[in-house]
Amino acid sequence: MKTVYREIPAYITKDGSEIRELMHPILHGNHNQSLAEAIVPAGQHTQLHRHHLSEEIYHVTAGSGLMTLGAERFPVAVGDTVLIPPGTPHRIEALGHEPLRILCACSPAYGHDDTELIDAA
Repeated sequence: MKTVYREIPAYITKDGSEIRELMHPILHGNHNQSLAEAIVPAGQHTQLHRHHLSEEIYHVTAGSGLMTLGAERFPVAVGDTVLIPPGTPHRIEALGHEPLRILCACSPAYGHDDTELIDAA
């Protein structure tokens, strides 16, 4: 199965990022994981959240940002890859003047029902 980027509609996830599902079981027939591109506009951040079942891998393809992963905070830039274990609170902020673009791999595949928003107040 092949997908064509320009034909994939974007949507906003529960955490506030713009997502394009590059490969997802519900849409494409694969079985064990999903691959998406997330875009966080410059100066914006996703909401603090966690996934109870899914392990995520973020790979930064454009821009730079600040990753919150549990109690850690650290910068990320093009070429960096971050493992997000299930149950770990996380968010990412786009720094600089360009959007932050991330490839997000999830196993099992991403699902809205597996996303819990966390009140950071």
